[in-house]
Amino acid sequence: MQKKARVIFLILLDAFLINLSYYIALYLRFDGNIEANYLKVYINNALIITLLKIIVFHYFKLYKSLWRYASIDELLNVVVASIVANAGVISYLFALQTHLPRGVYAITIMLDMLLIGGVRFSYRALRRVNGGILSNGNGYKHIMIIGAGDAGAMVIRELKNHTQLNSRPVAIIDDDFLKEGQRINGVPVMGRRVDIATIADKMNIDEIIIAIPSASKSEIRSIVNECKKTKCKLKILPGMYELIDGKVSIKEIREVQIEDLLGRDEINLDIDEISGYLKGKRVLVTGGGGSIGSELCRQIAKFNPNELCILDIYENNAYDLQNELKRKYEDLNLRVFIASIRDKKRIDEIMKDIRPDVIFHAAAHKHVPLMEDNPKEAIKNNVFGTLNLAQAADTYGVKRFVMISTDKAVNPTNIMGASKRICEMIIQSIDKKSETEFVAVRFGNVLGSNGSVIPLFKKQIMEGGPVTVTHPEIIRYFMTIPEAAQLVIQAGAMAKGGEIFVLDMGEPVKIIDLARDLIKLSGFEPDADIPIVFTGLRQGEKLFEELLLDEEGIQSTAHEKIFIGKPIFADYKLMLKSIDTLKEIIDSCDGSALRDYVQQIVPTYNKNNTGDTNVSSNGAYVEVSASR
Repeated sequence: MQKKARVIFLILLDAFLINLSYYIALYLRFDGNIEANYLKVYINNALIITLLKIIVFHYFKLYKSLWRYASIDELLNVVVASIVANAGVISYLFALQTHLPRGVYAITIMLDMLLIGGVRFSYRALRRVNGGILSNGNGYKHIMIIGAGDAGAMVIRELKNHTQLNSRPVAIIDDDFLKEGQRINGVPVMGRRVDIATIADKMNIDEIIIAIPSASKSEIRSIVNECKKTKCKLKILPGMYELIDGKVSIKEIREVQIEDLLGRDEINLDIDEISGYLKGKRVLVTGGGGSIGSELCRQIAKFNPNELCILDIYENNAYDLQNELKRKYEDLNLRVFIASIRDKKRIDEIMKDIRPDVIFHAAAHKHVPLMEDNPKEAIKNNVFGTLNLAQAADTYGVKRFVMISTDKAVNPTNIMGASKRICEMIIQSIDKKSETEFVAVRFGNVLGSNGSVIPLFKKQIMEGGPVTVTHPEIIRYFMTIPEAAQLVIQAGAMAKGGEIFVLDMGEPVKIIDLARDLIKLSGFEPDADIPIVFTGLRQGEKLFEELLLDEEGIQSTAHEKIFIGKPIFADYKLMLKSIDTLKEIIDSCDGSALRDYVQQIVPTYNKNNTGDTNVSSNGAYVEVSASR
């Protein structure tokens, strides 16, 4: 109702201004003594002239623009609309074989532009003045913009337009020394990246917005490191794709996230290679509702599979993902199966039904402390479940089977890692006797995945602390969920059978540094506002994770972030015999006996690890990275 009232008001106002323009034009043309015959011509046609111009203005959408955000585009629209409207009036009058003096037409066009455009832009100007007056009151925020490019200029304009945010851009930072001292929308470029802390203190900056959507992750990390020297709240405008057609808005400015600090650039995928084994194929993702599984589904959907099948035991996650994919990909042939990979009969039924070409096996129990307390469940789900799937894949002629593994499978110190090492051994051994290409992809921690350290830290910060870290020296390798999923899919395209693909996890990250970064990004000071407490390493936990067994070696691939560890286990019959014994032990013995036998299968498994240190025989910390 309010919108309609605004449109009606503008139409009535324009009708008045249109007639005012003609009157002033006639008055100026005849120096105040308007000739009666011309005045009569105008009065007789005033209604038609007014309606004609209103129709043209409507066609040019002058009644749909939000004039509080009026810019040069709206001004040009008014100019063109005025010219077209007056051309229409001239044509109409000549069709009636009547006319006004030519000078009147020229003056009217200029007056239309001045009056029609002026009224609209005066509204914005008044808002700007009122906003400036309000911003000089108590409680407004001083904003620093990093980036003096198009994105920075648009952010400044948006902030000035949204006066209700009570945010006032007062300084711009840019490393281009030629821009220093210049102004963008009235805001001065005051210095370069190294000056952030000094200028923030000088200008009493409350909030910093990074507006360089084309910047690499490493560059963003460098900027954020400078910003961390201040006590300002950090926000960022992410992604070039969000600036298409100038679509920058306040909604797109978000908090800086820990993913922005990884310093890892975007993944380059071989689209042709991936499309070759996914496009038009039937693809099954186990654990499809989980963190990695769901992202695999999102990525796979982009490659137009013939059918995408999600298998998960937890219906809520699968249901949410199903709805999401249906919204985004209306033509996607999607099926969801609720099942446990431990149920061999059910797995066989599903495989016989869909007969997938490719399987991504992401279903697993992964939480180290929980599995330490429930070792039998780790073996039942991870080992027996993987065997069920692998055997079904072999039986039903699956072309490619890609299993998600973990760095915890290397020299494992916990039952979860040991169970995943057995899964790798199953994959490597069955590959030798099967037409299916079985491979595993091994990587470290994934930022933001269910049960990972990041959500835990965020929850602890939200509750006021303390943030708990097990050990001041503990480090982990991290990558984002999309990055991990993309590399898994790329590795699957390279599969020949039997490989363990090892992903380059980048530089290791100290968990204590991660905790401090999260606290600062949340607007608090570590130890002052939010305390950090060391709780000690848990049973089965290492200081350093490894990505490669010594005997596996390392081989590069065509992709700079994917490496191959050579197969070191191939006795499938021995594997089956060992798993039969595992089943007997689970049915009749306790967890201690189970761990003893798992150590026989996986000689590198240290079941007696107490979580104190990760040391080699000479006392040095063990730290192995695929990138070295």
